[in-house]
Amino acid sequence: MQSFWIWLVVRLVEPVGSLIGFLWFDVFRIRRKIAIDNVAIAFPELSRQEQTAIARSSLRHLGRTLMEYFYFPVFEAEDFARMFEFRGMENVEAARAQGTGVFFLCMHLGNGDLSTAAAARAGLPMSLISKVFKTKWLNDLWFRIRKRHGSQYISPEKSSFEILRAVKAKRIVVFVQDQYMGPPVGCRTKFFGKETGTAMGLAVMTERTKCPVIPVCTYRKPNGHHVVEFEPPIPWREHDVQSEAGSVAGSAGQGSASEVTNITVMTQVYTDKIEEIIRRHPEQWMWIHRRWKNFG
Repeated sequence: MQSFWIWLVVRLVEPVGSLIGFLWFDVFRIRRKIAIDNVAIAFPELSRQEQTAIARSSLRHLGRTLMEYFYFPVFEAEDFARMFEFRGMENVEAARAQGTGVFFLCMHLGNGDLSTAAAARAGLPMSLISKVFKTKWLNDLWFRIRKRHGSQYISPEKSSFEILRAVKAKRIVVFVQDQYMGPPVGCRTKFFGKETGTAMGLAVMTERTKCPVIPVCTYRKPNGHHVVEFEPPIPWREHDVQSEAGSVAGSAGQGSASEVTNITVMTQVYTDKIEEIIRRHPEQWMWIHRRWKNFG
């Protein structure tokens, strides 16, 4: 029965997911304008028709992602092995060989929840910083399903302590860094050339722990299978803040030279990497998020 359910859902992901996206974007038009305007910020050189096509594809991708959650609770290790392809695992192995924890730089691209579970099923000790639902029964159900695959979860409210514990245990901590974050935990950055705010947590913890930061790109292939790419680590480097303050304040989006620190500069470096990855697969990023709010 379990195998039949997986077989059925896998075959429904494309048609039903695309229908969900069509209804979402073209019929009910929920956040349609936000998605198109966001694409226009990122790709001003495209025509409005091309920008709309990317936004539409993004919503259909989200529809497919929603459908995939129907087989998430019953997936086993062999199902993940069949549907997920890992590339660049040598970068993870080399980072873990340093004997510390490892940080993954991630974003809302592809299906992050399934990719995290697939990595855990492949033997990686995964800890994901994750928000919780306000509804207790839904939160309990959702996290029970996710933990079933071997991942641990860190609440943002107590993340610093839990991250340090995970690092001490030589675990991999997943930072999702592509959403807007204002002060005091966010700093000014530029994303696709426009000023916004980005969480500083990854840079803060990297400076403190010296853990390697590996960018991770996940995306769905046309056949419905998934690719998880682990890129070489982004090196941490100390910046000459005094001499770089002027140029960074202009290029990285900081409001004044006094705001420029190693933390803010590295947060911009991580943001630039996220932008680079999204440019490869713009149709699979979550354009409905209000990423470019005014930074307070």
